Amino acid sequence: MTALEERLEKLEEAIRAACRAAGRARGDVELMAVSKSFPAETMAEAAAAGLRLFGENRVQEYAAKALALRAAALHAADSRTSAAEQRPRVHLIGHLQSNKAARAAELFDGVDALDSLRLAERLNESAAKSGKRLPVLVEVKLSAEETKEGLEPESAELAALLERLPDCAHLEMQGLMTIAPWGAPEQVTRACFRSLRELRDCWARAHARLRFDVLSMGMSGDFRLAIAEGSTRIRIGTALFGRRGRPALEE
Repeated sequence: MTALEERLEKLEEAIRAACRAAGRARGDVELMAVSKSFPAETMAEAAAAGLRLFGENRVQEYAAKALALRAAALHAADSRTSAAEQRPRVHLIGHLQSNKAARAAELFDGVDALDSLRLAERLNESAAKSGKRLPVLVEVKLSAEETKEGLEPESAELAALLERLPDCAHLEMQGLMTIAPWGAPEQVTRACFRSLRELRDCWARAHARLRFDVLSMGMSGDFRLAIAEGSTRIRIGTALFGRRGRPALEE
């Protein structure tokens, strides 16, 4: 068993335990492997271990990995499975500038950090040109930290985005994403996650044409709390791949 497989086994045990404690089924929580700053070979190893959803932070970084990842999928394909079935889904989870929307729509299987109406319009246009319907999550800022991205819950920009999204025929709204305050006490972290769940419930009632199935919240240090508060997708980097080579806000 490789080191990554050992970490994945321990992580799965922890996720199952958190789900049991919350009275939820393991199948209710999707695991996203955050592979930013790790090479394509590491992603391929993780895919071979059974992981099928990855998160990347930067368009250019993933563009350099994409060819190698596709080659690994072709190598792994056999008579029973196609390369398309072997290829994992890769979502952009980092801040996206609108001038990179075209490349992002082409490269990624989803954008989980939608944070402006202008970006939604650019992604919709780009997805139309690529002949695809792009899954998106709206990123909501529930922390006072200046380094955090996302839309303020009460902002006019967010209200306008939710109103306009149903008309973006090439975007598939799936839910919401947030990042809890870094290093905050447990009660503050739980309150952040609880707020996103409550906002989801409120907005789902007000916007019947939109889907809010996905609540992407929880990282390596706080996924147990996120699961307890209703997360449906946790974003895990450090607990799977180990520490990165440079200091960063770790998933």
